[in-house]
This record gives sequence, structure tokens and C-alpha cells, in this order.
Amino acid sequence: MERKIVLKQDILPALKKIGITAGQTIMVHTSLSSMGFVCGGAQIVIEALLESVGADGTILMPTQSWKNLDPTAGVHWEEPEEWWQIIRDNWPAYNKDITPTNTMGAVAEMFRRWPGTLRSDHPARSVAANGKYAAYLTQDHDLSNIFGEGSPIGKLYELDGYVLLIGVGYDKNTSLHLADVRADYPGKHNSTEYSAVMENGQRVWKSYDTLFVDGEDFEEIGEAFENRHSVQKVTLGNATITLMKQRELVDFAVQWIEQNRK
Repeated sequence: MERKIVLKQDILPALKKIGITAGQTIMVHTSLSSMGFVCGGAQIVIEALLESVGADGTILMPTQSWKNLDPTAGVHWEEPEEWWQIIRDNWPAYNKDITPTNTMGAVAEMFRRWPGTLRSDHPARSVAANGKYAAYLTQDHDLSNIFGEGSPIGKLYELDGYVLLIGVGYDKNTSLHLADVRADYPGKHNSTEYSAVMENGQRVWKSYDTLFVDGEDFEEIGEAFENRHSVQKVTLGNATITLMKQRELVDFAVQWIEQNRK
């Protein structure tokens, strides 16, 4: 496929065509490279998103720093096991102003530092938001309640928000984890996770119990969802962008999981 060049004046009409309007609250997942050569990089993508929803809208992105988890979770797969305790003892405590994202993409990494953006306090599964509901969406992100009611994606559901996928698939669609929480299925269980955090001015290696999730069937859920629901798609450069109502996705996914997941 011939690599295309994408300008800001290409992004704005594409977002309008797919159905993005002022005042919407949108969780955005992006792959900058999927679009081709974006002239201006992550900056023009963020500018276009914020301009499209306006002052009464809100843009939300995952800014996870999952390297701040225990090595047994597989997050330091490239390092020898004899280093694992050293990692536990020395990995820097999460600092929402400093801690970089891990594999969230160039757009999310720039977005977390964008003027006016707020970031949640979860040391491994944070989100960042900019706009009208940024404070509401990012506050009180509980260690154990990562994806459930009252979490950022739970609040997005309350706000009747949207999900926008830019050049990525449903395997990156964090909102499906809310369906993980709501659904009943035989293999559902909690796991204990660990992260470096600050408590009373001291760095500690903190344990917390939370729902075990892996997202292995998210692409299958997405395919089934699109077969049953109207999902808007537009081409932007070399990428496909997809917009959906988060409530429709989550409600469908709960039913699908309960019928299909073991």
C-alpha cells in the first residue's frame, strides 16, 4: 500500500464525517504510524480532536504505565529472573506528572503532557483527559477498581460517551474491560497485582487485588458487535477510524461474554 501524507485539514473533516461533534465525550485509542506520514505528528491529531469536541467536550485516552507491575506478570519479559527482585525494590514510584506511558502510542504520550490535561492516580492503568469532564473522569481512580463502576471507563458509560479507534482494533478498546467487570462467566477471578507508589512520602511496593483481565477475545467481540450494530467508519490516510457509542458496545459485550466466554 502506498504510504499517504495526512494534514490537519484532512483530520478535521474526517472526524466530522464519522460523526464527531462539539460537546461529545470520547475515549480515543490511536496508532499514529497507521495513518501514514502525519505532517505535524501527534500534535495535529490532538489539536484536531480537541477542536472537534470544543470547550464543552472531553477527550480521554489511556496512559497506562504497565511496566510498573510485578515482573511475574510478564511485563519485564526481556529481563532475567534474577533481576526481578531488584526491579521490585527499585522501580520508580508512579508520578502522574512524570511517569511515561508504555506502548500507548505517541499521541497518548504527548496528550498526557498537553496543557490542561489531567491524569488519574492509578500507578499502572491510568487515563488522561482534557476538557469539560476531565476532573470527573480522572479523580478517584481506585487501585483495585481499575475498570468497574466509578472508574474512568465506568464514568464514561454514565456520561453516554463514545469510543474512537484510529488505526487500531478492538484489542486496544479499553472500554471492553467494563464488560469484563459486569459480566458473569465461569473463569472470572481476581488476581493480586503490585506497583510502586508513594505512601506518606515513602516509596512502597504496594499489593492490591483486582479483576484478572487479558482481552484475548476482544477482537472476536468487536467483529460480532459490528455485525449487529451500526458502527461508523472513515478512511484517514492509510488508516481506518471507527466511532461507536460506548454504552452500546459495553451492553453488547456483557451479553456476548456471558454466552461465549468460559
